[in-house]
Amino acid sequence: MILNPLPIHTSRFGGCTLTGALSVTTHICNTATIVHGPKGCTHHNFSLLHATGLDNETVTLPALISTDLCESDIVFGGEGALLRTLDEVAERTQDAIFVLSTCIVDTIGDDVVAICSREYGVPVVIVPTAGFLGGTFQNGVANALCAIAGSAELCQVNDCVNIIGEKNLEYEVEENYAEVIRLLDMLGIPVNIRYVHDITYDEIGTLGAARLNILRETALIPVGNYLKQRFGTPFIQTFPLGLSGTLSFLETVAGTFGIDSSRVVEKERLLQSETLERFSDLTGMSASFDPAVSDLDGVSSSSEVAEALQIHMKKPGTSGVPLGPGTPVGTSGVRRMLHRWRRQLHA
Repeated sequence: MILNPLPIHTSRFGGCTLTGALSVTTHICNTATIVHGPKGCTHHNFSLLHATGLDNETVTLPALISTDLCESDIVFGGEGALLRTLDEVAERTQDAIFVLSTCIVDTIGDDVVAICSREYGVPVVIVPTAGFLGGTFQNGVANALCAIAGSAELCQVNDCVNIIGEKNLEYEVEENYAEVIRLLDMLGIPVNIRYVHDITYDEIGTLGAARLNILRETALIPVGNYLKQRFGTPFIQTFPLGLSGTLSFLETVAGTFGIDSSRVVEKERLLQSETLERFSDLTGMSASFDPAVSDLDGVSSSSEVAEALQIHMKKPGTSGVPLGPGTPVGTSGVRRMLHRWRRQLHA
């Protein structure tokens, strides 16, 4: 049982560019990630990823290796440390190595591209992750997704979709994926790959096989544009969010595949009505959204649910129980969110 079931901790996505990229590369099986920089950068992120896994009821030991730059490397250059580390890691890595730079490496000007361009017997993919010039966690995610996609070639397109950029550190990553699968199953559309969530490096080669890419959130639009340019694959900008967002998701996906979605949409609309009816005890109550939450997509879709139940939403900091809106993915996500609201409003 997860001890803290309220998915409102935005600090999970407030780390540096390096952390964002690591949330991607560490979910590719049988690979290793080299963090080129001081060992503190690796130790901090290893601890964060391990603790996040425990919160999500999984024991994860990320395959992270540090080049362990010392003072003399920073003064005279750390290329030798990167070369030695690559040679050692390549001997025991099965599929691929990802090399992530750090702020100090970009500052001293190591030629990471030249070192990684040598032959090591396994693919070596560089992910630019020095964020000292304004990079964010989300930049790291996008940089990793685009850099790794560069290793995939064009292939035959099939009637399937890719799931792009799942938030691997969020509490309900598997629940949200299951909801997307449920909706796609209603339309008879299979998933090609989850890019990137617990897949192999070989699977990435099929990235161009999907007829449609479904982005986890609108912040990934640059990634969607990159994949469209490289493979010609159109994309949906976000997972199905809230009530109307879920219905429009079904219509948009169906339209891409030339499917009549009217019956499916009506079935889902009925499920939503039944879901709201189960929480009719919340009607007329007063609440406000936690001011610490700044996810506009989440606030918008949550506000829609509150309005449907006639919950009186006050300005943050005024009267009303503060609620964490979260980002309700699909009708199932709305139901889980309403269970949390019920506990908070009746506390």
